[in-house]
Amino acid sequence: MELSNKSEYALLALLELATRYSSGESLQIRQIAVLQHIPNRYLEQLLATLRRRGLIKSIRGAKGGYVLARDPRMITLLEAFTCMEGVDTAPDVDSDTTTVETQVIQEIWHEARQAANAVLQKYTLQDLCDRRDIHRHKEIMYYI
Repeated sequence: MELSNKSEYALLALLELATRYSSGESLQIRQIAVLQHIPNRYLEQLLATLRRRGLIKSIRGAKGGYVLARDPRMITLLEAFTCMEGVDTAPDVDSDTTTVETQVIQEIWHEARQAANAVLQKYTLQDLCDRRDIHRHKEIMYYI
């Protein structure tokens, strides 16, 4: 299972919004794009999808922009991932039309997807923020 650019960029944008959640500060597209090095036009499409799926809200006006729709502790990485990539369900295997080998491969692939989904369900946007802060703190310590 690979992380697509679309999902990675969406998670980066959500991470920026999660960082500002407690202050209530909104971010404009161009701000997020600069902070995370995401092309503006691509980011517009990603944010539109995230807004339609209810993960973020748009705020109109001069100080408008985007904010998370919910607390970052309540948004799992699985929710963000499936928002961008769609639900990845395994098709039912028709035992009459496939070989035993194909069935076995599909069963294992389905099990692998379930394991990946379990990991993504376990972590939230707040967990990403916390891990980022730990990594930043480590970098600062090395340069003192």
